[in-house]
Amino acid sequence: MTQIADITLHEWMTLGGDDRIILNPETGLNRYASTPFPRDVLAFASSTANDLSPEADAYLEERFPNGARHLEAGDAYAQCLDDLRGTLRAAYRLDADVDVFFAPSGTDLEYVGLLAAAGRRSGGIVNYLLGADEVGSGCIHSAAGRYFAESTALDMRVSPGTDIAGLPPIEMADAPVRTDTGEAHESAALTASLEQSIFAAQQDNRLALVHIVHGSKTGLVLPRLDDVDRLRDRFGEDIAFVVDACQARITAESVKEYLQRGIVVFVTGSKFMGGPPFSGFALLPPGLAQTSAPLAEGMANIFRRAEIPASWPGRDICPNTGNPGLALRLTASLFELMRFQKLDRTAAARVINAFTAATDSLAANLDIRKVASEPADHAGDPAENAIAMRTLVTLDLCHTRSSNAVRPLSFDDAVRIHQALIAQGIRLGQPVRCVRIDGDKWGATLRIGLSMPQVSRLAALSDQDLQDWFGRAMVTIGTALAPHLSSEA
Repeated sequence: MTQIADITLHEWMTLGGDDRIILNPETGLNRYASTPFPRDVLAFASSTANDLSPEADAYLEERFPNGARHLEAGDAYAQCLDDLRGTLRAAYRLDADVDVFFAPSGTDLEYVGLLAAAGRRSGGIVNYLLGADEVGSGCIHSAAGRYFAESTALDMRVSPGTDIAGLPPIEMADAPVRTDTGEAHESAALTASLEQSIFAAQQDNRLALVHIVHGSKTGLVLPRLDDVDRLRDRFGEDIAFVVDACQARITAESVKEYLQRGIVVFVTGSKFMGGPPFSGFALLPPGLAQTSAPLAEGMANIFRRAEIPASWPGRDICPNTGNPGLALRLTASLFELMRFQKLDRTAAARVINAFTAATDSLAANLDIRKVASEPADHAGDPAENAIAMRTLVTLDLCHTRSSNAVRPLSFDDAVRIHQALIAQGIRLGQPVRCVRIDGDKWGATLRIGLSMPQVSRLAALSDQDLQDWFGRAMVTIGTALAPHLSSEA
């Protein structure tokens, strides 16, 4: 990392990522209109990016009283990340043999899945990215084994779309998770369509790498665990899975269920977890690191040595340097995870239920539709999954609640509305492409999401104070949104 004068912890957290993390000198905001320091704004943007919470800010000042420059050294950085590995295992109640692969962002985590699958079939990998429009935009490149930005967290200048050296041949396959009307595909039908394609990959001696989405940009969980087991039973060693739980709307129980099946789980600290952007980690099933193929040579441009489990073959090709910015972002995120996990489930559910009631009222008052966060066949899913997904609401600005009337609002209109709300001090989640209008045009959506810091903070309020707080917040949002939904807008 380029040597710079002593700087604040806030400034460190703008370093050690890619260009998306840099603050605009005119606005003081990053590309997602968030900051690595606390601000007084109305924010329900956990589906996109958060500001640092006041509580995490105080924790970082206490944890790093002398600053973070020492974390530029490889050994100090390694010790910090090993401590965070222990924190993660404690938070999710995992055994010591579950390892952790850290990454500068959720987009970089896609490389971990490819590394874990590399070398298992001579024909390479067919990577099934479920719901490409409902995962991070850069994942289209990284899941194909290519660079996705103009620089890496190692400050290496690269060309987006260029293949990364040392990875096997990779074919991308996209499986839509929603219909054109925005309804979620049922798990059984989605799985059946995957089976035919996976069988073809098997005949070509290629490994099928299937993404399970556990909390997409609109809260979907697909395919169901019993359908995953059906695919595992049929294809055995010819199939591998990773779980995209990058939104972090996943319980410790669900994490364990995936790991027990030998499935890698991707999580980021910058969405529901509430930490500043960007940070990520892959939870690895026992034994996976040491039995994987040696690290692809191009990973030396992306990861530092300490971020990779010590037992992964070939990790020494990566530089033994530190990334103070990533260490701080991870530390803040895991602080939020630990205090959230300490909450009584009843207390968390009380906040989430109040959030659901408030967003229902907002949708009713504006006569807009909520996009369903689960397909019809998921009604019997575990209660903990349902409550976690209810922390995120997607508003369909195009359709009325009855779906009979359609407003002529496109995805580009939603981007404009989103920016207009930011100018008024209201941060919601970015629009997502999940509803179509006029045949093939994407319609306008916005997302309202709770974060772990919000749930932890609001849990201390009485029922009446909780209702009043959400009521005031939704009135503010509704007042700002209403002019954009009028026929004259």
